[in-house]
Amino acid sequence: MFRRILIPVWIGIILLSGMFLMGQESWCPQTGPLADVLNVFVTEEDGAYLFKVRVSSPDVGCSQYADWWELLTPEGELLFRHILLHSHPCPLSPNPFTRPGGPYPVDPQQTIIVRAHMNNLGYGGAAMRGSVASGFEPAPDITAEFAPEVETLDPQPPLCPF
Repeated sequence: MFRRILIPVWIGIILLSGMFLMGQESWCPQTGPLADVLNVFVTEEDGAYLFKVRVSSPDVGCSQYADWWELLTPEGELLFRHILLHSHPCPLSPNPFTRPGGPYPVDPQQTIIVRAHMNNLGYGGAAMRGSVASGFEPAPDITAEFAPEVETLDPQPPLCPF
């Protein structure tokens, strides 16, 4: 009556990926010219904290990409920096993306600023402020002028592979 048609796996993958990429607006949203911190999630690990930071950035490859996110004190002291080892250009990589860093020992009540950095443009995208105890909220007052001197501190990213 009905005959089943078998499609080779590679053809099915191509068809499904084409359908997925046609709707890429929700997968690769438009962002500004800088890397934005969208969310900060924190979990405790052996008396320290693992920070999972969601970043949105207009990555195009090694010429423009988010190369790190970092934790700072309100005074601008660098506490921790998580290096992003490669670019996340759409539609090849999910963007926004979430990357964990740590565990890092902080007082749960300590106020922390979380921001991201673009390899070619520096700081200035959306940042967040908060604590492990109270959570994190957008910090629109944290601009490119906040603690620019930490940009040259170690660790620094290696050469971008892609």
